[in-house]
Amino acid sequence: MQFKPQKLLVALVAAGLIPAAHAADIKLGVAEALSGGAAQYGVSIRNGFQLAADEINGAGGINGNKLVLVVEDEQGKKEEAINVFKKLIFKDNVLMIFGPTLSNSAQAADPIAQAAKTVVFGTSNTADGITSIGNYVFRNSVTEADVLPATISMVKAKTGLKNVAVLYGNDDVFTKSGYDNFKKALEDQKIPVTTTETFAKGDVDFKAQLTKIKGTNPDAIVLSALLAEGGPIMVQARQLGLNVPVIGGNGMNSVKIFDLAPGGASNNLWIGSPWSIENKTPENSKFIDAYKAKFGNAPDQFSAQSYDAMYIVAQALKTTKLTGDLPKDRAALREALPAVQWTGATGAFKFRQANDRAGKPAGYDADQAPIISVTKDGKYVIEK
Repeated sequence: MQFKPQKLLVALVAAGLIPAAHAADIKLGVAEALSGGAAQYGVSIRNGFQLAADEINGAGGINGNKLVLVVEDEQGKKEEAINVFKKLIFKDNVLMIFGPTLSNSAQAADPIAQAAKTVVFGTSNTADGITSIGNYVFRNSVTEADVLPATISMVKAKTGLKNVAVLYGNDDVFTKSGYDNFKKALEDQKIPVTTTETFAKGDVDFKAQLTKIKGTNPDAIVLSALLAEGGPIMVQARQLGLNVPVIGGNGMNSVKIFDLAPGGASNNLWIGSPWSIENKTPENSKFIDAYKAKFGNAPDQFSAQSYDAMYIVAQALKTTKLTGDLPKDRAALREALPAVQWTGATGAFKFRQANDRAGKPAGYDADQAPIISVTKDGKYVIEK
């Protein structure tokens, strides 16, 4: 009988006595603001990705293949986000990109990924219009349009507010989109606005705007801001005796507010999000414990969303046959992602397709219900 080594090799592989092949790396790009003003979000986001990737790799990876994160600092700047996207897509040859951190940067850089037919997955972009860029654009961050009406409705039910003053950043895509959605929700719920004031990114003194607001005697302040400005705004409002509820958007949902507005200044901040550190589901408790053990501090909404995003992509990858042909593999992942449903730290998740500006199907948004919380003595308390 003629000896056939190839048949013996096939038999040994089938029996599991030798590995079929050396496991391949699956390179995923991570473009986040790790320096600059948005780093308070970006570092948490990167940590969530790393925690999830380590867990997935520790459990055998994706069909035996290892996830490798290629991390770049886009600094929270539009121009840098564009440069980072080009590097990750065309030089590093990643399968897909997570990020960027801010909606401003997403509006600038996501078209690069769309044109290159490479999935871009935002975990902290909530401004209107981002997923209308195209069908390779995904996000699991719930939009301000979905969250803000529910937040206002809850505050109205709990406090009986009859009017509000509005304060927002007018030079940022995210805070301007938040204002637009706040304005619509207030109009829909027939809540009068006593005054509308604005500020710019980088401002540190808000006393002039807050003094005007105080003069109108509002029942609450509606605030569309990022933490860098939102924290000082809360401190200065309380210093002026404005102790009314503050209704914030996605940018204010972080435990870092307790550091930026200490000593009770952060009390009575209302926010909506699919995630809360006080939500005691098994999936969320597991995430919180693992995050604290790895990084030594508490997670926030942004790390929870990135953690879940990695698992959402992992589910799609498990059903995607990767061939090594990068354009085909990128397209295959795009085809697999929309059907993924996942229950993680942020609860039950699925995608819903968005439309572009012409009304045609485009990218994919999160389909999740928000949890409404209010800050009390250094904690977020869930309201029901």
